[in-house]
Amino acid sequence: MLIAGFPAGSFATNCYVVAPAAGEECVIIDPGQDATAGVDEILREHRLKPVAVILTHGHLDHVWSVAPVCGARGVPAWIHPDDRDLLSDPAKGFGVTSAQLFGGLELSEPDDVRELADGAVMSLAGLELTVDHAPGHTPGSVAFRTPYDTETQIMFSGDLLFEGSIGRTDLPGGSHAAILESLARVCLPLPDQTVVLPGHGNQTTIGRERVTNPYLQDLAPAEGPRKGF
Repeated sequence: MLIAGFPAGSFATNCYVVAPAAGEECVIIDPGQDATAGVDEILREHRLKPVAVILTHGHLDHVWSVAPVCGARGVPAWIHPDDRDLLSDPAKGFGVTSAQLFGGLELSEPDDVRELADGAVMSLAGLELTVDHAPGHTPGSVAFRTPYDTETQIMFSGDLLFEGSIGRTDLPGGSHAAILESLARVCLPLPDQTVVLPGHGNQTTIGRERVTNPYLQDLAPAEGPRKGF
């Protein structure tokens, strides 16, 4: 599997390009502020053909470049329906400070927008991606999981889980109780070796976060294994 990424824009939002191998089809995850040039460079370097953009949630720092990236390549964007309105009205996701800074920014939906469903297993670009609805940071936050090999899977956690921390819940639509429930249901049942590629910061593993992340210390995993792996 080929996974290439870079921190995009002033928010340093991790944008990922994922493919089975070089020279094949790929998906693009969370093209944020000024991400177009970085995406194009990865596509050229690895001779990749994108078939979709998939979004972990609708906050501006994760969707800023989705319309130009989709438009340039003629591919759809996938987002959970509870966050779809943020594609064209990013101010709905702002706190007061962000609204003052970016309230005049205008975004538009890509021409082709498709909606994610919890538990869906998507076959895109030769990849099998399981969608886990994980509200709390936003109502429509999701994580994506895909097998890396027969023993390990990758989780693209968006702003659900970070190295040593979790997503903020003080913006409109956020809920601390909801994100704790999502962490217990979506993250904690996963095997320790699951690699977590977050929306910001460094990669980590479920096992490391289970032991060291203060937000997970008092949580118990939801009963039953996660579907799809």
